This record gives sequence, C-alpha cells and structure tokens, in this order.
Amino acid sequence: MKKIPMCEPRLYGDEWALVKECLDTNWISSQGKFVEKFEQRFADFCGRKYAVAVTSGTAALHLAMAVLDIGPGQEVILPSLSIISCANAVHLQGADIRVADALPDTWNIDPDDIRRKITPNTRAVIIVHTFGCPADMEEIEDICRRHNLFLIEDAAEAHGAVYNGRRVGSFGTISCFSFYANKIVTTGEGGMLLTDDKYLARKARRLKNLAFLPEKRYLHREVGFNYRMTNIQAAIGVAQLNHIEESITRKRRNAALYSNKLKPIPGLRLQAEPRDTESVYWYYSLVIDDLFGVSRDEILQQLSKRGVDGRNFFVPVHLQPIYPELRNEHCPVSEFLGERGLSLPSGMKLTEDDITYIVNCLAEIQSG
Repeated sequence: MKKIPMCEPRLYGDEWALVKECLDTNWISSQGKFVEKFEQRFADFCGRKYAVAVTSGTAALHLAMAVLDIGPGQEVILPSLSIISCANAVHLQGADIRVADALPDTWNIDPDDIRRKITPNTRAVIIVHTFGCPADMEEIEDICRRHNLFLIEDAAEAHGAVYNGRRVGSFGTISCFSFYANKIVTTGEGGMLLTDDKYLARKARRLKNLAFLPEKRYLHREVGFNYRMTNIQAAIGVAQLNHIEESITRKRRNAALYSNKLKPIPGLRLQAEPRDTESVYWYYSLVIDDLFGVSRDEILQQLSKRGVDGRNFFVPVHLQPIYPELRNEHCPVSEFLGERGLSLPSGMKLTEDDITYIVNCLAEIQSG
C-alpha cells in the first residue's frame, strides 16, 4: 500500500554545502552572513525594501503587532477561517480580536464583512492568502486607506503567489511569512517580517533581539523577544530560494493534475483562482458537498486506511474554546467550510502516479 504524506518538504541538495559552511566556520547561532543574505534575497523576491528574519511565522505576526504598537483597547480584524496564529498574535498584545467571514469561492476574507466589522477602535486588518490563493488586495487596501488602518498581510501559505502582476508579500504595512517544513520555502522552522518602512524595520530588528540598546548592552527600554533566526536556518533558506521558481511550478503543475483528474467525480467543489491571480496551491483543497454522499470526516478516515494523509480545514477562530467571547460572531461561510473542507496531499515530491492513486481512492470511497 502506498504511503503518501500530507506535505513533505523538498530539499534540493545544495542545502548541505551551505549548512556545512556554517558548521565548519562555527557560525551556528543568529550571527553569520546567511541571515542577512536570506533577508535581502527574500525581500528582493517579494518586492519589499526590508526583511527581518525570525523564528516562525507566528513570531512574525506577533512582532508585527508589537512594532505597530497595537495593544489594549484596540481591535484587529482577521479571518475566522485561519490558523490560530493570527488570533494569538493579537491576543498576546492585549488587543481585541474581531473576526470576518470567508468568501464561498476563494475562501479568503470577505471585504464586505471587513467593512461591517470596523468600529472606532479598529486599528488593523490581517488578511491571509488561504492555501496560497491571493486575497482581493486592491479592495482590501482601499478599505484600509479609507479608514486609516494598518494592513498586515499573512502570506505564510503563499510564497510566490501573484496578484495583478505583484508578488504577495509586497502589500500593506507589514507582511509575514512562515518557513515551516511544509511551506514552499522551508528552513525547518522560521519566518520573516517584511516592510517598506525603514523605521518599522529597525524597530522589528530591535524587538526581535530582546530590545537591546546599541549604545549600552543589557539596558532595556522596551519589552523585546528572542525571535532570532539562526545562521544554519538561514543557510537552508538561501539554498531553497535557489529553487523557488521550480517549487512554484511543481505546485501549480500538481494542482492542474488534481483538477483535471477530479472532474469526473461529482460532489467536490474546488477553490476558485480569480482572474489576474496565480495561486501557488500550498494545500490542494476541496469542499465536500452532499452530492458526494460521504462525509468529510469519513473520507479522511478512509483515505488514511489507504495510506493517504489529509487534513480538515482550520476550525474557525470564533469557535475556538480559548476565545469564548467570540462564540456569538456570525461567520456562516467559515463554519460551512470548516465542517466540509478537506486538503489533499500537496508536497512537492508528489508524482502524477501519486495523484492518480489519491483520486482513485476518492472515487472508491464514493462508490462504497
């Protein structure tokens, strides 16, 4: 029986030489040439002026909140259909979470619901490019300009995705990326904060390093964090960037294969790719309609028996037990997607034979 993992990382081979250089030269901590090199190359790739490497995508989001001085008495709007990191970053700064619903076709945040959720206390909006599909940045940027709100772009799932000719990660006040093992560019663990604002970049560098003062070490006037990426991680990132275009091509090729092979199976709704965008399909995902005849959770169990990993969609933030104050928020699309959404194996090592096997498994499950 085949064993197909959910999103196995792809290492191309030249990571070894750069990591060995770190070990041979003893530059293994957060000092070393690869951190700065990774920052600059990733900023250039995304079309940003400044990049600050950190320990994770969650750290990048939390650092963004701190850099923008978001705190108690202020509100941040974010998609309910998202990983918990976005909400936690707001909560850790003592600000209030406001959730907005998802669009039924792209599954990204609904701009109209952002408008409905804005209050005099709203300070910022976090958007997520869900599963690598670019959100409607033109409309969301316009909303933020009209209401004088910070826009934080969570592009953790969307390395290299394109919206109207621009790479994601180039929009808003700050953008954040993750380099976790299942991401298109990986450093094992790691993240990046990007901005075009020199002052914000300097502040991010200071706060990620325990807010040390350059004029007198061990004297602190701000609460900082230890969010430093190691030189070893950055070396892996530099090597990964050498192959990012190949990685994106593989993601899009595999998505096209999935879509073509799934067409004959009724009851499966695919994520829309809006015109003038290029999704990178971090996760290739489906919504299971009643017509399929088998529940999402049963499909996951049956796939597992056949050696195929899979994932349910994120549990909406407003339904999370840790945030009971959000329980009465109205996000029906997010709830529907959370109940019906299924992500299939999406690693860059997938072959056409693997995809054919997965699709055949779905057909068998439907036929009983």
